[in-house]
Amino acid sequence: MKDYRRFYIGGQWVEPVSEETLAVIDPSREEPFATIALANDRDVDRAVEAAHRAFEGYSSSRVSDRLELLKNFEREYKLRSSDIAAAITQEMGAPVALAMSLQVASGLSHIQAAISVLGSFEFSHRIESDIVVKEPIGVCALITPWNWPMNQAVLKIAYALAAGCTIVFKPSEETPVSAALMTEALAASGVPAGVFNLINGSGPGAGSALAAHKHVDMVSFTGSTVAGVSVARAGAETVKRVSLELGGKSPNIILEDADFEDAVVKGAKAVFRNSGQTCLAPTRMLVPAKRMAEAARYARLAADNTVVGDPLNPGTKVGPLVNARQFDRVQQLIKRGIDEGATLVAGGLGKPEGLDIGYFVKPTVFSDVENSMTIAQEEIFGPVLSIIPYETENDAVRIANDTPYGLAGYVWSKNAESAYRVAKQIRAGIVVINGAFPNNLAPFGGMKQSGNGREQGVMGIEEYLETKVIAGCEDLANRGKTRSVRSRVGRKVSCQVAAQKHAAHDCRV
Repeated sequence: MKDYRRFYIGGQWVEPVSEETLAVIDPSREEPFATIALANDRDVDRAVEAAHRAFEGYSSSRVSDRLELLKNFEREYKLRSSDIAAAITQEMGAPVALAMSLQVASGLSHIQAAISVLGSFEFSHRIESDIVVKEPIGVCALITPWNWPMNQAVLKIAYALAAGCTIVFKPSEETPVSAALMTEALAASGVPAGVFNLINGSGPGAGSALAAHKHVDMVSFTGSTVAGVSVARAGAETVKRVSLELGGKSPNIILEDADFEDAVVKGAKAVFRNSGQTCLAPTRMLVPAKRMAEAARYARLAADNTVVGDPLNPGTKVGPLVNARQFDRVQQLIKRGIDEGATLVAGGLGKPEGLDIGYFVKPTVFSDVENSMTIAQEEIFGPVLSIIPYETENDAVRIANDTPYGLAGYVWSKNAESAYRVAKQIRAGIVVINGAFPNNLAPFGGMKQSGNGREQGVMGIEEYLETKVIAGCEDLANRGKTRSVRSRVGRKVSCQVAAQKHAAHDCRV
């Protein structure tokens, strides 16, 4: 088995203090293939202290230096892209084509987006005689899930580095190998010692310790709503910033005038993609009641034509679920759907024929689903689609918003005005019309129990910044000198303006 027990702390790969280890399982074969260490409190302390020591230097680094670091990271990440994709396939069962074209590619796109944002970002601006300065928030604990390991990890890391923050990164213990390879890319990029640190560990163990640590200034967490609540509680003790991207149960409203077959088939395939392990998946398909049978027929064809199997096979579209626990949970929820009276259209209980080994699930479709049913309210995180009838457009919007979640929504219509009208009424952080691909420079995040905060683009870098106002600096022409300036209320004040060498903190006039 591969040995990944070491952590990356203070610019070096170091042996853990903890002696607790965990076997990493290949979900397609139900066999261990690697070993990691699970960090204890002392390991967490070492990583956080390394980031804490490095913060003063890195937070005052030039924007040009950070741009160079991100460009180096882009280069090194590309060099390792095939290895990272192979690791993701083995760790979580993503089919090889998906692992490279979406899993790894999404991480690369976030590096490139962060470079674009940093290159034009204004870290200060004037409001009359005041200077508003954006400064790095401090040490950031970045905690990510296993379902899109590079997408979530790189999204956080690239923007935190762009902002001038230092990092302790804890990936999911299900996907540590791709995280280690990405860390190798960062190390080869010339990231200063202590600026980026990697530890492995469980959520209740290392994750909770990071969230509660006194020298962690911010936690950015992506995962389940239950775990997010725990992180928020742990962070509240030290009043740190906590940014959460949590679960979803996204509605997919297909209006009467939509290209119906196209909308149903694409909606179903989006649910099955990545074995249904996507927080944005449009798992609640809302269709006109009189077209329920038609929608069920198209969705069944989509399920029947979806190839489930060995993720190493180039023709495979859906691989296994990530682990036995997730497999059991999805099976229980499928049974709950049957027991509660939903109509099973495709798939169902048990593994697909011929796939006795591996955590494989049949692409499953339920029709005639009531929105109060468990399968319509709980995030299943498997390839399970619920088709729900509606009577009117207002009824569809009501059903769409009848959920504790608010991460994403989808609308299909040939009429742009109708689609926009409905999209405006959906309570979600992002609403996609007619299958459009969202821009990764646009802000991303949820409402309600899907979380708070925003990632990506300008708001993505602002997530890692604090705002400071320097008041009374009317004239900064002679920097570094004490000047007598007049405040807005007319009194004279003495303003010591320090010369700023670094663009990140430059008081621009």
